Order: sequence, then C-alpha cells, then structure tokens
Amino acid sequence: MLASCLLRRVVFLVPLIFVVVLLTMEPIKADEEAGTTIPAESRPCVDCHAFEFMQRALQDLKKTAYNLDTRTETLLLQVEKRTLCDCVTADTLN
Repeated sequence: MLASCLLRRVVFLVPLIFVVVLLTMEPIKADEEAGTTIPAESRPCVDCHAFEFMQRALQDLKKTAYNLDTRTETLLLQVEKRTLCDCVTADTLN
C-alpha cells in the first residue's frame, strides 16, 4: 500500500516538476545572433562558385551524353550487321 501511494506521488510530481522548470526557464530570443558575422568583402563569391560548379556539371553531362550516343550508335551498327549476316547466311542456305 505504501508503494502504490509513493508511486502515485511520483507519477504526479515528475510531470509537475517538468512543467515548473519549463515555466521558469527564460525563452530564447530570435534576435540573438548564433555566431559571428563574416563581412561581405571576405566571403567567397557564392554565385561564382555555383556558376563554376554548374559549368563543370554541364560539361560532364555533355560528355556522358556523347558517350551514350556513340555507344548506342555502335550497338545499332552491330545489330544491323548481325541482321545482314543472318540474311546472307539464310539466303545462301536456300
């Protein structure tokens, strides 16, 4: 009986303590700065870096597209060659 009474008090007091602590804490204000501000003169040019990155990505895409195009063309030529070879062998057998 004593244990159930203590358990009820703990179940009631723990959330109550949390609520009291939350109410007494000072809220964080949004206007407080989280760190130091770097002056604009010493910051890297983000637009320039983004442009360079996009240029490199575009070059890589062009290179990949060219490789895929030449590979597709090679495969198509191989298929046509096989088809012609099959036709020639079938004609010579008949």
